Amino acid sequence: MKVRSLLAAAAILLAAGTAYAQETIKIGNIVVTAGPLKGPGEPTLTAIDIAVEEINAAGGINGKPVEIVRFDTGSDPKQASVGARKLIQDDGVLAIAGPFSSGESAVALNDAERLKVLMMPTSASAPGLTDGRTYGWRLTEDETKQFGRLLNSIKAKGIKADTAEIVYISEEVVSNAAGTKLYPALLAKAGIKHGEPIAVQYKSFDMSAQAAQILQANPDLVAIAALPESASKVIKELRRQGYKGRIIGSQIFADPNVVELFGPEGDGTLLVAGFWKGRTEASQAFNTKFVEETGKRGIHKLGAHHSDAQAYDTIYLLKQVMEKAGVTGDPAKIEEERAAIVAGMEGVRFSGILGDDICFAGHDAELPGYIIEIKGGEWTKFDEAPADKCE
Repeated sequence: MKVRSLLAAAAILLAAGTAYAQETIKIGNIVVTAGPLKGPGEPTLTAIDIAVEEINAAGGINGKPVEIVRFDTGSDPKQASVGARKLIQDDGVLAIAGPFSSGESAVALNDAERLKVLMMPTSASAPGLTDGRTYGWRLTEDETKQFGRLLNSIKAKGIKADTAEIVYISEEVVSNAAGTKLYPALLAKAGIKHGEPIAVQYKSFDMSAQAAQILQANPDLVAIAALPESASKVIKELRRQGYKGRIIGSQIFADPNVVELFGPEGDGTLLVAGFWKGRTEASQAFNTKFVEETGKRGIHKLGAHHSDAQAYDTIYLLKQVMEKAGVTGDPAKIEEERAAIVAGMEGVRFSGILGDDICFAGHDAELPGYIIEIKGGEWTKFDEAPADKCE
């Protein structure tokens, strides 16, 4: 009798779980909370949780609460593929927010394409990542456009920029691509002469020889392609050896926390970000709440990274598209509703904390860019560029 009672109880729990699943709108979230991407990647969980909490408090999506189902890659692109398959095939999500990085996304987007589910990376900014894809979209701006805006601003503001040297971290996928391909091409286009890109190995990080090489060239600019911690080591060594010129970077290390990480050596650094906290009252409110919530989770943040803002807006964009598609979350209609969500992305316009009336060129959002200067130990707006118009 005892065994029968246990089996009956298990059946009731299983039925309850199934019923719950049918009463929620499941969104997958491929995250990173370990490995080299942990620092910039982990806070996006907070941004998404804030969006979900707000949406559910306002009635959810089509009257049903949003349920986030997560998979952690540990910074391993191969695990991003595993996560995509699990979330789609086992967990029955309607769409996926994530993965975080370009390296992870380049792998996982293939699974989204094959399994026909909308996937929206939360930070990936490698050029051409969504080209030729049906199910891959992103509410991010690619590195090429944003770094180009930084160089245009430097020229427009009259900063001396005749020569430059490039430093990149060879093992970091995005840093490598930016340092060897993107930066050289854009510097040349801007009429800035540059030397051969200089590689630094992350695992055996000693760049004293590379810094000495840069000082010998004495360029007006040093363009660093690296994540925040790596960029900090490069900057500190350059300043220690006496480099006096401008240090610049793209979105790769555009995190408000770098003002502390870089210290006094970072003063004057110019970079570009896709989010400015003071853009609207809603943008400021998110930034304030984000700092509070990450603090409660033991994560020290001075402000929201544009990846965090992109993750937050991605959930609201999915809400908009899902509501228009009339999704129910019913497992019996999952294929039909997944297809309706993807179809709803075509021609969509969206307003959020990143920008107003955001449109998509191909499958990439057109977003504004903000040139940030670290000045007096503060994250300040140096310049801004409006979003490009969609054709």
